[in-house]
Amino acid sequence: MAGGGEQTAVRQTRPPPWRDVRIIRVVAQVVFLVAVFFFLRFLFTTLMTNMRASGLPTGFAFLDQPTGFDIRGADDFRPSQPIRDALLVGYANTIRVAAIGIALATVVGVLLGIARLSTNWLVRKAAAVYVEAIRNTPVLLIIAFMYFAVVLAALPGIADAVNVFGAMILSTRGIWMVWGEATQPLGPFLAVLGVGLAVAVALGVWRTRLWDETGTPHHRVLWGAGALLLIGGVGYVALGAPIEVTLPTREGRLVTGGIELQPTYGALLAGLVIYTASHIAEIVRGSILAVPKGQTEAAQAIALSGFQRMRYVILPQAARIAVPPVASQYLNLTKNSSLAIFVGYVELTRVTFTAIGNANPAPQLVAILALGYLTLSLFISAIANVVNRSLALKAR
Repeated sequence: MAGGGEQTAVRQTRPPPWRDVRIIRVVAQVVFLVAVFFFLRFLFTTLMTNMRASGLPTGFAFLDQPTGFDIRGADDFRPSQPIRDALLVGYANTIRVAAIGIALATVVGVLLGIARLSTNWLVRKAAAVYVEAIRNTPVLLIIAFMYFAVVLAALPGIADAVNVFGAMILSTRGIWMVWGEATQPLGPFLAVLGVGLAVAVALGVWRTRLWDETGTPHHRVLWGAGALLLIGGVGYVALGAPIEVTLPTREGRLVTGGIELQPTYGALLAGLVIYTASHIAEIVRGSILAVPKGQTEAAQAIALSGFQRMRYVILPQAARIAVPPVASQYLNLTKNSSLAIFVGYVELTRVTFTAIGNANPAPQLVAILALGYLTLSLFISAIANVVNRSLALKAR
């Protein structure tokens, strides 16, 4: 009886629905979602109405129409190809900038972050001046400086191009470097390289286990690299040299052979790397300082050198702290690649706005542009989350 009375009392003291906080929260969220839905519907309806009134297509059939413009650097692309092909070329150029930029910015940023904590006064202060100066400069200004003050002002014209040991030609029109061209299908040679890579990884695992069990120096990098070079070299000779090295050659104003690096691409890449590396350096510095000092003291107690302390003790622990903010810098670098439109490098943003200037519907093209950057951002975030989970401490 007593229990039943208590339950009755609880039911009697519960507030009415219009005063119950839990019900009010649910109702507020539902009302908000409904309001957002109708607002978006209003915007979409207005957009469709205005586009029909202006005679603009409301679908995506225009993507099959001829592009109508060239894309510098894409020798296989023709203006008669559909707009969708031009967007794919621009998307590939964006990925090229983002992937190489992320790799270079990571290396430079880590080195600068370590240099900021160096015991050498000159190295420490030089790194600090670089970081503080670059971090407080707009990235667009850095890209413009690299293009106008370095590329256009420092490099000679194509008629006076500089030939560096026959392996590189420098001019304002482009930078040509030694490269390799396939003389036959590369499938068999790539398969040989895959086998070599698998053997290198297996040797690395074996040398690591041997080191853990006996204390013998592992030299896993030397073993793995040696195996990969040996297997790759044997496969290269056995398959009849499937890749031929070509050197750039200039005849008047025409350069043949090698691979061309566009000045706009070089300026954009250098500007993004210089800027992003300064932010990564600060993240690395803060992450290293966040590692407990006892870890460094313990590493010193077992006679590890400065490089060994940083390589085996400090950086692995600092990486757990640095990965999330560094991933944010990767996203910033990828999105900042859209500033290539300022120096004329043909990536996704420039292709999109050029297509819009050719009387193609802007709403659909801008939506495709946003979707392209969203896809890249989600991919980078997914990779960063995988790395972050792999570095996280496992609960026992």
